[in-house]
Amino acid sequence: MAPHQGVSLALTPEQTVRIRLLEGAEAGAIQRLAACPTRSLADGDLLIEPGPHNGRMYIVLDGRLSVHLETLDQDPVATLGAGECVGELSLIDGSERSAFAVATGSAQIVEVDQTTLDALLEESPHVSRNMMKLLAERLRGGNDTLTSSRQLQAEYKRHASVDALTGLHNRRWLDELLPRQLSRSSRESRPLSVAMVDVDHFKNFNDTYGHQAGDFVLFVVGKVLQASVRPTDLIARYGGEEFTIVMPNTEGRGAVIAADRVREALAGTKLVMPDDATLPSVTISVGVASARVGGDAAAVLSRADSALYGAKQAGRNRVHAAAD
Repeated sequence: MAPHQGVSLALTPEQTVRIRLLEGAEAGAIQRLAACPTRSLADGDLLIEPGPHNGRMYIVLDGRLSVHLETLDQDPVATLGAGECVGELSLIDGSERSAFAVATGSAQIVEVDQTTLDALLEESPHVSRNMMKLLAERLRGGNDTLTSSRQLQAEYKRHASVDALTGLHNRRWLDELLPRQLSRSSRESRPLSVAMVDVDHFKNFNDTYGHQAGDFVLFVVGKVLQASVRPTDLIARYGGEEFTIVMPNTEGRGAVIAADRVREALAGTKLVMPDDATLPSVTISVGVASARVGGDAAAVLSRADSALYGAKQAGRNRVHAAAD
């Protein structure tokens, strides 16, 4: 809706006092602004929309305006009350308007054209200083929003790369990390090995004891893995009952020894659920592969997975190494 044009309303002393742009301003500046036309807005009246500006800024005398980015359907990014201004940046730098400003309930505004604003800024040090303060607040608010956005992005990225059940990193994280680790290993001429871990007979365990017990087992496996490897080793839940261990600076034989240590630790772990129900112990099969010169992440994971299949075929609860 367009603003009501109505009869021009006089600017009252009470309204003048609330205008932040006039704080401490000289009488001449107050008189110049008081001569500007005023307008009444009804609830929902659109005052500003994105696009070329019309050579005016607006000051809220009474009521409130909400400011929206992109569409009016989105939540407002700011709410302006009596004494606040909107549209001033477009007059100062000549840019197009980038937001919507719409009345929230009935409101009254004063229109300030380009000539009037230029005269106010040139003639009144107080108005100039107040305008700088207003723009600084807008900039600070934008920086706060940007900081908050980056924090949310970082938080989202962290959650998106962590498996909720085990607390370990997930496959998405592994897909990003492993190529970097391989590149570093190649650059520094250091070995790197990968172990693929699978919980033996997990489907039968789930079918027999229920998914809650199965989830508990996966949680315990994750904890045992974390407790059994070096701080420099990297663990991810690959999917389902499969886990991956990335072991930097570790050649094939050392990786097999490390994987067997994890296997033994899990086999000796008692499974007692939070309700004190005791579950039978579980075992794992592990396939280990060392990175080859020039090999990529898919290649080393495939070789480790083939070795894991060999461990299962040989009877499970054992570690197999991929052929060099």
